[in-house]
Amino acid sequence: MTVVPTGKREDVFEAGYSTTKDGTGFGLNIVEEIADAHGWDIRVTEGPDSDARFEITGVECSAE
Repeated sequence: MTVVPTGKREDVFEAGYSTTKDGTGFGLNIVEEIADAHGWDIRVTEGPDSDARFEITGVECSAE
């Protein structure tokens, strides 16, 4: 279970941010850039079991 404290939720999207010594800190930054490129929004919230939950909004689904 990974909990992201309220005050750190925006930090996880910064390039180079990592909580492990082996982490590059690029993963969530890349995800945010992809979301931005598509006009979507991404945010970190708390899931039902107090774990990290990532919500992407503004996504339009096609009926193909």
